[in-house]
Amino acid sequence: MSREVSVGEVASLLRDRGPALVLTGAGLSTESGIPDYRGPDGQRRVTPMSHQEFCATSAARQRYWARSFIGWQRFSVAEPNAGHRAVAELQRVGAIGTVITQNVDGLHQDAGTRDVIELHGSLADVECLTCGERTDRDLVQAFMDDANPGFASLALGLVGDGSRVSSQIRPDGDIVLADDAVQTFVPPRCLVCGDDTLKPDVVFFGGSVPKPRVEQCFALTEAAPVLVVLGSSLKVMSGYRFVRRAAAHGIPVVVVTLGPTRGDAETTHRIDAPLGVTLTALARELAARLG
Repeated sequence: MSREVSVGEVASLLRDRGPALVLTGAGLSTESGIPDYRGPDGQRRVTPMSHQEFCATSAARQRYWARSFIGWQRFSVAEPNAGHRAVAELQRVGAIGTVITQNVDGLHQDAGTRDVIELHGSLADVECLTCGERTDRDLVQAFMDDANPGFASLALGLVGDGSRVSSQIRPDGDIVLADDAVQTFVPPRCLVCGDDTLKPDVVFFGGSVPKPRVEQCFALTEAAPVLVVLGSSLKVMSGYRFVRRAAAHGIPVVVVTLGPTRGDAETTHRIDAPLGVTLTALARELAARLG
């Protein structure tokens, strides 16, 4: 059962038993302006497009890419926040090792963290579901920009009453945009096979993480002296399974996030607080002890 602890207690645990394995979630990126899917109560605020829906029809892919085209303009300029920088510092002083992230924003790497496993992939890459061709997202964005002159201005011009487009992006770079605003949008097509089956190289809701990646993360979990969870409600089994595996092996589980989590029963050390300031304090204390 989880026990509320101080930053000092977590620092002592990591000093004595580190380097810890880290699992991060969308809550770590909220201070960079990327909202998570759930509020502090753990309830989902928005429902993202599912893998099944995306793959089912061209209309669904058109809708996704129109919304993502607008969302990417905000998402791609997001910068690491204090929490990301603190994780990089904790790794630098040896308190933590590998970072498994459920996020697809690349902000851990931008902050200088190494040895990052992107559990759900990365929005920076695009793959063709038909032929397997891989493309850089910035190139796909440039194609959509050329093929849809004026679309960004049209969509953003509807912000006024708040009913057609939302300025809030989601953790997957999507944005709220009404269907009638995307009917003229020209979605990207694969430059190799010509199909409209381009998909960001991320695991959508309802999709599956590649088995070798899951097995790698299970192996890391079983070998870890401590598992530290940052900014995740653990509502999705994709991340929660590693907490369950750690608990089953008697490995301490530290959770730093706002609000309750699905893994509270398996958590041994808990800090319910904002991540940026908390992780900065933790990094400062461990730098003093280990640096």
